[in-house]
Amino acid sequence: MYSVKTLLNQYLRFIITAFGIALCVILMLFLLAVYKGAADGAVQYIKSNDADIWVMQNNANNILRNTSFISSNLNRTLSEIDGVKSVSSILFLLASVKTGDHPASIYLAGYDPKSVKGRPPMIIRGRNIEKDNEIVLDNSFAAKYRIKTGDRIVIKRDTLIVTGLSTGTNLFVLQYGFVTLRKAREMLGFPGYVSVYLIDTSEGGKISEVVKSIFDKIPGIAVYDNLTFLENNSYEMKSGVLPILFVVAFIGGVILTAILSLILSVYVLERRQDYAIMKAIGSPSGFITWMVVEQALILAGSGMFLAFIMFFPLLNLVGKISPEVTAESSASQLIIVSVSLIVISLISSIIPALKLRRIYPLEVFY
Repeated sequence: MYSVKTLLNQYLRFIITAFGIALCVILMLFLLAVYKGAADGAVQYIKSNDADIWVMQNNANNILRNTSFISSNLNRTLSEIDGVKSVSSILFLLASVKTGDHPASIYLAGYDPKSVKGRPPMIIRGRNIEKDNEIVLDNSFAAKYRIKTGDRIVIKRDTLIVTGLSTGTNLFVLQYGFVTLRKAREMLGFPGYVSVYLIDTSEGGKISEVVKSIFDKIPGIAVYDNLTFLENNSYEMKSGVLPILFVVAFIGGVILTAILSLILSVYVLERRQDYAIMKAIGSPSGFITWMVVEQALILAGSGMFLAFIMFFPLLNLVGKISPEVTAESSASQLIIVSVSLIVISLISSIIPALKLRRIYPLEVFY
């Protein structure tokens, strides 16, 4: 095939171009994987608790970027409402962990160890907390600062024993830590407050009716069913820093289009005489144009092949170097990037194809 022969005639350029395309593809795949990992990790804690109703301070609608403090005395009032099966309290607060180099921020969740709500989604090492002097850390946070189960960490003036490491608790720029509700209140300095109430309703009861009863009984608070609360938190994460990742991925696609267009134009100029001969002997114009498209697809396919080979080892390497960066790849991401690369290849063929129209058969006799 003439297209392959043309590309391999300058094999070093072909290898460098394919490698450059592979790097652009890896960038797009990595950004999509980081987006998915951060978006899923941000709501994993909410999904794992699976409460029917979330009660918060008025005007607060999520736990990621809102502050909520409501009276702990509401526990009994909520428990007495018809249709309420159980009520659990959680107190969220930002804290600093003393590390070797500098303090590290952590998002503490204080809950009652006897309750089924508020716990880490999954303990992958060690055990859950049982006492006030214990803490469970996010696995990526612990890996970053080389903290192991059994180690002691200092938060404010408290020394806590790390009893376990959790997963599904990475907020991309911040990680969860879990302590008892009593310890969290002690750290806050205001013992009479919690951040949210997690409510499970009785079987057969309508959640909407319980929500209305809570509003009627306790005015001036925010009440959400689980689906609405999950959507609120997901929206907050996706409307924050994450859209920047898509912008960077788009810029990578534009750069890749420019690279392919430039390389294909160089091939056209180098083979100008050959194309003139093809036209002189009666070769259809569509045939020559298709050869340029073939070259674009071959370069893109080679780059994609290299990218798939290098992507997953590089993803593992990034995870070891920066444990807090949670990246989750999927088949849909690979398909999206592959289709995008085909589209980029076709767009990149436009300028070289226009250059072909300026090649005349008479150039053979010059």
